[in-house]
Amino acid sequence: MTTTTKRRGSLARVETRQALGFASPALVGLALFTIVPVGLSIVMSVFDWPTFGERTFTGADNYATLFTASPDFWPALRNSAVYTLLYVPLSVALSLVLAIGLGPRIRGRGALRVLFFIPVVVPMVANVLVWKMMLQPQGLFNGIAQGWFGVGLPNFLADPFWAMMMVVAMSVWQGLGYNMLIFSAALEQLPDSVLEAASIDGARGFRLVWSVMIPMISPAIFFATIMTMITSLQVFAQPQLLTGGGPGNATKPLVMFIWEQGFTFGDLGLAAAAAWILFAIIIAITGMQFAAQRKWVHYEH
Repeated sequence: MTTTTKRRGSLARVETRQALGFASPALVGLALFTIVPVGLSIVMSVFDWPTFGERTFTGADNYATLFTASPDFWPALRNSAVYTLLYVPLSVALSLVLAIGLGPRIRGRGALRVLFFIPVVVPMVANVLVWKMMLQPQGLFNGIAQGWFGVGLPNFLADPFWAMMMVVAMSVWQGLGYNMLIFSAALEQLPDSVLEAASIDGARGFRLVWSVMIPMISPAIFFATIMTMITSLQVFAQPQLLTGGGPGNATKPLVMFIWEQGFTFGDLGLAAAAAWILFAIIIAITGMQFAAQRKWVHYEH
């Protein structure tokens, strides 16, 4: 009995060493590219850390500077909030409508899904270039408005209000297919027996969608909302490429502010502090969403 126990213990140790051997490349990558940078960013946030030059410990001064003495921090925070409040509901709602619209009775729905998913896989730069050409005063939209209706459109990218609206519109168009696929997959998993029973009880059209289908796919909606919210708070490429954060700082989000502080002005400490503030905001909002999901997400059919 004792010999058998020793053999099992020896075998377990060998298997553990083998498992660590196989996992070690991934663990080394995790340490080098995730844990070390995260730890370093925490250290940087409490230092006056120029790109070149001497570093000085400043404690919480970087955080205080952001809230009290940085003229661009609050506008960037506001822009991120406005973008998220507009983008998340629009993206989730339109994706859901599209997924429901491309139901089993629609011919060629597979091809239509591919069509709507193409912007997701097309490089962001190409998407932005197309939108930029269409939104110019001599672009497609203004040409159609003047040629067909005799009406001139505003300069979308030069007006602070319209610039933010166009960044949101382009982002919604670009990400529409991703959430649509999530919702389509969830809708196809709905049991036919439940839908047939609801139809027999008189639930059709909007009533069937609102009272039966949406509650049943609420976990997918919750997942899409969480992921869309996180990506929207981290938006960078769309405003950077479409408007450059302008006009003025009307479309400059928090991530662009962090990028400018770190790589344009060389203040890595201030950039790290702003990044941790953004991290805290994302964690807080995600926590609130998880707390609220108990009231509207149903995990059992």
